[in-house]
Amino acid sequence: MTDARALTLALEAVMRKGLDEPDLRILDLRRLSGGASRETWSFTAVDGTGASRPLILQLQLPVPGGQGPGMESEAALLRAAAAEGVPVPQLVLDGDAAAGLDRAFLVTDHVEGETIPRRLLRDDAYADARTVLAAQCGAALAQIHRIDPAVAPGLDAGDRLERYRSVLDLLGDPHPTFELALRWLDANRPPLATPTVVHGDFRLGNLMVDAAGLRAVLDWELAHVGDPLEDLGWLCVRSWRFGGSGPVGGFAPYADLFAAYEEAGGRPVDPEAVRWWEVMGTLAWGVICIVQSRRHLDGHTRSVELATIGRRVAETEYDLLHLLGVSLPAGRDDESPPASGPGATLHDRPTAAELIEAVRAYVEDEVLPATEGAVHFHGQVAVNALKIVERELASGDGPRAAHERRLAALGCADDAALAAAIRSGSLDGRDDVGPVLLQAAIDQLRVANPRWLHDEHR
Repeated sequence: MTDARALTLALEAVMRKGLDEPDLRILDLRRLSGGASRETWSFTAVDGTGASRPLILQLQLPVPGGQGPGMESEAALLRAAAAEGVPVPQLVLDGDAAAGLDRAFLVTDHVEGETIPRRLLRDDAYADARTVLAAQCGAALAQIHRIDPAVAPGLDAGDRLERYRSVLDLLGDPHPTFELALRWLDANRPPLATPTVVHGDFRLGNLMVDAAGLRAVLDWELAHVGDPLEDLGWLCVRSWRFGGSGPVGGFAPYADLFAAYEEAGGRPVDPEAVRWWEVMGTLAWGVICIVQSRRHLDGHTRSVELATIGRRVAETEYDLLHLLGVSLPAGRDDESPPASGPGATLHDRPTAAELIEAVRAYVEDEVLPATEGAVHFHGQVAVNALKIVERELASGDGPRAAHERRLAALGCADDAALAAAIRSGSLDGRDDVGPVLLQAAIDQLRVANPRWLHDEHR
């Protein structure tokens, strides 16, 4: 149900009944941008006295495999988090699909602030917030890890490494770099910690921040039971630094977060264990990127945002290889041939590249200035997708041919064979495997996101 008028009527009926407010009215229902597993709307509720209250509605989206807690567990976590002092939006109403919205839902208070990471990391308005955010995040995480897991009995408590290994196998999409990371993670597991509630997605983008710092911890849909240091490692994953200079979310050094966490009552922090979780988090995000793109490709949720996320897998592979200490041989930083451009074509002009450029220019120059909200956001994503296609067309067949030669030198017919060989251990001890994977990641990033290669903060 994404039609705003129909949703307004249904939500109004649900809230009148749930809040026992027969005269309640819903105004200004508006879809917000983003949200790969939740459909998010803002609106104003007006009661019978005329008093208005800005609120947020989240609707469950169908997710293959049912990742994360259900809305009922999420509601319980929000209540428990508030009781522990975690800054969270106040829960107003929640319900399942039978309540009248056709899907499980949450309604919370609207919290003023900013969530867009690049603004938080760069705008002068948040300069003071950046100086205290690490301490506030450390304190909030310590409070989250004090929540009794029994408050939400539906939380997943499975082994994270085995979870993502099994998801990768179910996807049937072999990635040799992920196999290399899985072997390293298996061989270097930190000591087993007493499990706690883990937020699962604690990072910029899911934190509401104002000029004074942290206002609310949002998006609990990936909460589970596990090692509390997982949350600290996830916050340090490079993908969540958004170009910022600090390893902690792009805004602080590791030591600031660790000290604040311990001072607020969190368990002693082993930096090497956090590094393990940073590697684990990087792998997890790579697998999640594949899952999200499959939702589009398999027709579960058609979305240009989800489709484009599939090209971010190369970022995580590149980062994993650097975290594992892989580098190219000295004196060689690129053995792929230069871009050759598309060859001769049967078709008349405009060529495929020229058509893509025309569509991109139209969206960028005419559609984006005339739109806002979710449409504007997805227009920006569409422009990025078209730029990826332009770079891929321009690169020609050279990088693919060079990769095939490198695979042949390893005795592998394709990436699937290389992934199987790494998992079996048959290539253990060979120092040419990592560079082959790193060169492949570099070639992919030249198409998917060239800036990732030049960002010094990795």
